[in-house]
Amino acid sequence: MTSTSSATPSSESPTVSRLYEAAADAFGAKGFHATTTRDIASRAGLSPAGVYVHFASKEDLLFQLSREGHTVARDALARAAARSSAPAETLRSMIGAFARWHAEQHQVARIVQYEFRHLSPEHQHEVLTLRREIDAVVRGVVDEGVASGDFEVEDTHAAALALLSLVVDVARWYHPGVQQTPEQIEQTYGALALRLVGASPHPG
Repeated sequence: MTSTSSATPSSESPTVSRLYEAAADAFGAKGFHATTTRDIASRAGLSPAGVYVHFASKEDLLFQLSREGHTVARDALARAAARSSAPAETLRSMIGAFARWHAEQHQVARIVQYEFRHLSPEHQHEVLTLRREIDAVVRGVVDEGVASGDFEVEDTHAAALALLSLVVDVARWYHPGVQQTPEQIEQTYGALALRLVGASPHPG
C-alpha cells in the first residue's frame, strides 16, 4: 500500500510482503478462523515455521497487516490533503483515489477493514487510534471547506465519517465482474464526496 495502486502494505522484507499477500488471500477465501498458519505458509511458499520467524501468531499477522494498511492510508490521505489549497479539489481527489484503491485492491482492503473484530483488545485499540487519525485528516479538509464557504455542512465530524463509510463500503461490494471500473468508481465517488458536503461536483 505504498500508493493507492499497491496491493499490500510496504515492507522492507520480500518474505513479509509475500506473507501479507498470502494471508489476505487465505482470509478472503476461508475467513480468519478457518484459515490456518499452514494455509498462509503454503500460499507464501514457506513452511509453517517460516511464518513464526516474522509473526508471533495468525492474529499478529492480521494485526500487522491492518496496522500498516491503516498507517499508509493515513499518510497517503495526509499527503493528498497537503497538495492543494482548494478544499473542493482536495476532497474530490482524496476520496476518489481512496475509493479507487478499495476497488483495485478489494481483497486486501476487505481484510484490513472488516476483520477488525478478530484482533485482540490491545491491537483493536491501536488500529482504532489509526482510524481516528484517518478521520481527522478527512475532517480537516471538510472543516477547511466550511471555513472558506465552499462546503455547506452542519456537522463536520458526521460528514467525515459518512465520506469514509462510502469509501470503505467499496471493498465490500466490489468484484472484477461489476460494470463499473476502478477508474469510473474514482470519478463517481469523487463527485459524490462533493455532493455530500454541499459543493459543486465541478469546482472552479
